[in-house]
Amino acid sequence: MDRNFYLKAIDDQFEVHPACALLGPRQVGKTTLAKKYIELHPKDQLSFFDLENPLDLARLENPMLALSKLSNHLIVIDEIQRRPELFSILRVLIDEKKNRKFLILGSASRELIHQSSETLAGRIGYIELMPFSLEEVYDQERLWVRGGFPVSYLTSNDANSFTWRQSYVTTFLERDISNLGFQIPPQQMRRFWLMLTHYHGQQFKASEIGKSLGISDHLVRKYLDILAGTFMVRILPPWFENLEKRQIKMPKIYFRDSGILFYLLGIHSLSEIDIHPKLGSFWEGFALEEVIRSLKASAEECYFWGTHGGAELDLLIFKDGKRLGFEIKYTDHPKITPSMKIALQDLQLDHLYIIFPGDITFPLSENITACGLKILLSLQGENKP
Repeated sequence: MDRNFYLKAIDDQFEVHPACALLGPRQVGKTTLAKKYIELHPKDQLSFFDLENPLDLARLENPMLALSKLSNHLIVIDEIQRRPELFSILRVLIDEKKNRKFLILGSASRELIHQSSETLAGRIGYIELMPFSLEEVYDQERLWVRGGFPVSYLTSNDANSFTWRQSYVTTFLERDISNLGFQIPPQQMRRFWLMLTHYHGQQFKASEIGKSLGISDHLVRKYLDILAGTFMVRILPPWFENLEKRQIKMPKIYFRDSGILFYLLGIHSLSEIDIHPKLGSFWEGFALEEVIRSLKASAEECYFWGTHGGAELDLLIFKDGKRLGFEIKYTDHPKITPSMKIALQDLQLDHLYIIFPGDITFPLSENITACGLKILLSLQGENKP
């Protein structure tokens, strides 16, 4: 699969920063992309360290001594979350200004890889490499069922894809979380993760989940932060407008990869999705993630909005000085609802889109457009990350 637009994104970051962090879930293709990138550089000016390789760990036993010798080098460090203490050393090496560039790969967010945002502030740029998007693969049904992890999507049939996701989740629980320094019993985290499937697209109620699992609210929030920091879950915060209305204050949560969600729910095929009582929330989460990625919106630009009176908006994005609203509906006949009119007026939206599973677009009013997901993505597709 050609993802060369990410190669340009790396170059763009190096134009501004001496370090670039490529972050995303495990098995999403970060190492493959890095190897493509280093093919473009002279081998005598390149050093690659894989922190899952014992030999490379031995090479970095004394990291300052090993790395300080590499002037005029591209230095690639894979699985940086295994050695977060390296960031303080990288800061010293960067400030020596000896024409070193650092390409850092990690399977956790910059917030979860502690110290990185502090010690390398102003010296590092971040790129999120996520599973395949609809802009890349075009087969909407296959992507929805299998999710976008490359092996899961590209395997020969749905059964093999499901088996791969089963192994992925087991490894994530038994190895990846502990590698980040969290000592959590895998079965306890699995129970929590399974519980979250019932809150997909819903408000996150820590006390309710904690009571069901017999753990504290503090632990519930900690577990959620870990899943969010490893790109498994999106926490969508509420937006508050200066209105004389009681507005919803709890965040919503969404699984970022539909394939992982369906594995945890035991769903194997599109026919099972079509008859599931939560079909609407499945579509909402899938389309919401695609819209956010297509608009290249950061987490700080994305919200939902709702009032206790029943008015709501699935997704509010602040982008390029505009307020864009998105209602996501699994329907063949999108139409304007009273809630949409309230959101349009109260939030002073520049435009509201109703995203549905069609392949056409048509206006419903001056400021409201019904838009098939594929059509919306094609309108944004020229601007790659």
